[in-house]
Amino acid sequence: MRRRRGTAAARLYELLRLVTGADVPVRLRAWDGTEAGPLDAPVLVLRSRRALRRLMWDPGELGLGRAYVAGEVDSGGDLLEALGSAAELGEHIGRRPRLSLRDRGRLLGRAFLLGAVGPAPKPPPEEIRLHGEKHSKARDKLAVRSHYDVGNEFYRLVLGDSMVYSCAYWTRADDPSYTLDDAQQDKLDLVCRKLALHEGMRLLDVGCGWGSFAVHAAREYGVEVVGITLSEQQAEFAQKRVAEAALQDQVDIRVQDWRDLTDPPFDAISSIGMAEHVGEDRFSEYAGALHDLLRPGGRVLNHQIAGRPGPTAKRRTFVDAYVFPDGDLLPLATVVSRLERAGLEVRDVQNLREHYSLTLRAWVANIERNWAACVRETSEGRARVWRLYMALSAVGFDRGMIRVNQTLAVRPGPRGRTGIALVRTT
Repeated sequence: MRRRRGTAAARLYELLRLVTGADVPVRLRAWDGTEAGPLDAPVLVLRSRRALRRLMWDPGELGLGRAYVAGEVDSGGDLLEALGSAAELGEHIGRRPRLSLRDRGRLLGRAFLLGAVGPAPKPPPEEIRLHGEKHSKARDKLAVRSHYDVGNEFYRLVLGDSMVYSCAYWTRADDPSYTLDDAQQDKLDLVCRKLALHEGMRLLDVGCGWGSFAVHAAREYGVEVVGITLSEQQAEFAQKRVAEAALQDQVDIRVQDWRDLTDPPFDAISSIGMAEHVGEDRFSEYAGALHDLLRPGGRVLNHQIAGRPGPTAKRRTFVDAYVFPDGDLLPLATVVSRLERAGLEVRDVQNLREHYSLTLRAWVANIERNWAACVRETSEGRARVWRLYMALSAVGFDRGMIRVNQTLAVRPGPRGRTGIALVRTT
């Protein structure tokens, strides 16, 4: 390991060692071209002192995210590898005893020499700020559209032709010929089988996205589908797909809030990647709506990202600020408890954590392969948001910091009947 004392990189490295209390598992490349840190470690590039000021004002994920979106911080190679090392760095910081007054003075002095002391830089323009009552219908619509209405072509470049924006199901992950689109089709079919769909049934798809599941369920299983979304762009795309598949008589795509549904009870309900938007305060209401919208004996499949049990951070995160404003990742126990309190009986839970890591890595690869087109369809800052968000999420799933679960529940019929087979078949 070689360090050149007095260079920006050497000072940065010593600053990080002071903060973490340990050797730092990254190599730093500073704005003056100098480097410091282990020669074989992933490289983190700091292009501007402004990045340090962001981290001084907002230490952790949000400050780093702002610097990355602004182009002030980047990886010198594999972003996923660099973020894995950054996660180790965060763990070091979490275990570090509280800094002494002397160490704080040294930290401030080193930060001053590096030009990190100064006013807080303005956040990049891609940062989302919402107003009004949290999880009101009006604010939820703004939150959803801020994320999904950034261009259907952009999402096609990222998600692939399947246009499925949720965890795939990798049944043949070791097969080189097996693609992301194949894995997404396998996920759609898994949900259909869990819901025991068959011709003549009525299905509600809450948060239908670009219509992939609605079209698959109608075409392959002969069901009638009502799909709802708050995104105008998603609905337009989904309606076009329905027409191209000649399924207008079976599939009804609407721009509608789940709280405004007045349809008669459905035979089955899918909620795939939707419940994260509902929020903890409204999740009991959402579970009650699913119960009431389901006929006795009907099934609901809730596919939802979950956080770990325990207290959640109160600070604003990168995902809050740039990706999913007002979103909540509820622990699995909370989801199961509230579904059952609403009168649904949970019959099966499947954790797909490793599957989501594979899915996110495929999306990151799509972004990197189609980088110029992604920037052209949105902006460089927006493309950087999606690349960082998906790479961060992949690392989070790898390390078990976040999970994703498919929870199958049923509304019991007379005398507790559910129609669930005695032997598990999916």
